Amino acid sequence: MPSCRLGLGLPQMKHFTVGRDVPHVARFAEETGFDSLWVFERVLFPDPPTQGLWGIPGRPWPGNYRSVADPLITLTLAAAVTERVRLGTSVLVAPLHGPFQLARALASLDAASGGRVVAGLGTGWSLDEYAAAASAPYEQRGRFLDETLDVCRAVWGPDPVAYEGTWTKIAPSEVGPKPARPIPVLLPANSPRAARRLVDRADGWMPGAAGAARLAEEWRRLTDLAAERGRTAPIQSVLRANARYTPKPYDGPTRAPFRGSAEQIAEDLVAHAEVGVEEILIDLQSGVRDARELTDVAAAVHAAARAAGL
Repeated sequence: MPSCRLGLGLPQMKHFTVGRDVPHVARFAEETGFDSLWVFERVLFPDPPTQGLWGIPGRPWPGNYRSVADPLITLTLAAAVTERVRLGTSVLVAPLHGPFQLARALASLDAASGGRVVAGLGTGWSLDEYAAAASAPYEQRGRFLDETLDVCRAVWGPDPVAYEGTWTKIAPSEVGPKPARPIPVLLPANSPRAARRLVDRADGWMPGAAGAARLAEEWRRLTDLAAERGRTAPIQSVLRANARYTPKPYDGPTRAPFRGSAEQIAEDLVAHAEVGVEEILIDLQSGVRDARELTDVAAAVHAAARAAGL
C-alpha cells in the first residue's frame, strides 16, 4: 500500500456556525492525525439558478450551498488554532478575486501560519457568480487564471515587484509579507488546455473523485503529457472526495464512490490511493447535521482508513 496523506474539509456550509465550529473542527483534525484542512468556494446561491450544478442542465444546486463561508477567512480561523496541518483551497475561483489582492492574501496567510498554505485554483463554472463578482468575462477565464498565476509568482518573489498585464499593473514596489516558503499551486486538468497549463505552470494536480479506474486513466494521460512536454519535476496530487456518510453500510444496487459507512469510505480511500495520489481530501460536511457529528464521522473514517492500511 503506497503512503497517502489524509485531509479534511472544514465546516463552511449553512448548517454550521463558522466562528465556533471551524476552530473546533480544526483542532480536532490536527489532534486526530489528519494532515491537512481544506476549503472550497461558492459566493452565492441563485434562486432560481440560470444553470444546473456544475453547468449540467437540470441538476439542482444543493441546499447547503445557500450560505458558504468565505474560504480564506475560514482558513484563517483554522490557522489560528493549529500548528502542523497544511491549509488548502480546493478550489479558489481565481476570476472572482483580483489577482494582486489574492496573491497578497495567500502570502499573508502562509507567513502567519509558518508556511502551511496550498493554493488550489480554478476558473469556476457558474455564470451567476461571474455576473456578481468576476473581474473578467467568463469567456476570458483561462487568460485570467494565467495572469493570476503570473501575479502570484511576482508578488511572492523578491522585491521590487513589477508586473504589467491585461487586468493587473504593479509599479516597481515592495510587497509584503512574503510567503514563508514557495506556496504550492495546484490546478485541475479537466480540458486539454487546462492540462497543458498544469504541466507547464503548476506544482500539482487537484482532481475530483469519480472512481479509481477513471482516476488512473486521467493520471496516465497527465503523466504522458508531462513527458511529452519535457516536464521533469514531479507532479504533486491531491484528490478531492466529496463523501456521503451513512451509519449503516450502503447496500443499494450501485454504490457511488465515497458513499456509505466509514468502512466503505475507507475502502474507496484505499482504492484511490493505490492509483498513486499523494493525498486525499475527504469532505464530509454535506452529509452531517452539525459539527459534533462531523467530528464523530471524521474520527470513524480516519480510524477505518488507518485500519485498512492507509
